[in-house]
Amino acid sequence: MTNAQRTNAEKVLVIACGMIAREVLAVKERLGFDHLELTCLPAEFHYRPDKIAPAMDAAIEKAKAEGYQHIFVGYADCGTGGHLDVVCEKHGVARMAGPHCFAFYQGEAAFAKVADGDMMSFYMTDFLCRQFDAFFIKPLGLDRHPELITDFFGNYEKVIYLAQTEDPALEQVAKDAAVLLGLGYEKRFTGYGDLQRDLGKLK
Repeated sequence: MTNAQRTNAEKVLVIACGMIAREVLAVKERLGFDHLELTCLPAEFHYRPDKIAPAMDAAIEKAKAEGYQHIFVGYADCGTGGHLDVVCEKHGVARMAGPHCFAFYQGEAAFAKVADGDMMSFYMTDFLCRQFDAFFIKPLGLDRHPELITDFFGNYEKVIYLAQTEDPALEQVAKDAAVLLGLGYEKRFTGYGDLQRDLGKLK
């Protein structure tokens, strides 16, 4: 049976952060999960975590009204301070484990070992490399006022690129960002980490 022939009640709907949409679809293809569908909340909520829980509540209500019975939240806590868990509990759905995507890409166990040492590090992912100008340079006005770099990034020590794929162009963006921000540089190839593990349970 193709996904088009399945009813919504027979599918699994992942409601995810727009920052991981490409990665969810890549994992879906890798796992051959034809029954999995994806919808996303705006990636910009990464900077407005207060918007995530109410938007997720509304998205789940909408999905249920459309007949979806199997829903998975493609977010970790992501700065909601537990409010997303309240929404998940209300609707009886699960979410990605961990505090944020930087943790689940590395794997919770691996992140726990490096979290303290990474406190002064600026994480980048494949998405953030693709959107570096749109998410950092222009919103912070650094294209117009590069002198503000020290104000925004002066307390960081290095850029850590958490790479989901081996893409030289994306890695170059991360390296260039480190130079621009006056920071050290480290690359960690993570692949999809716990994202693949957790999506793999949605059979």
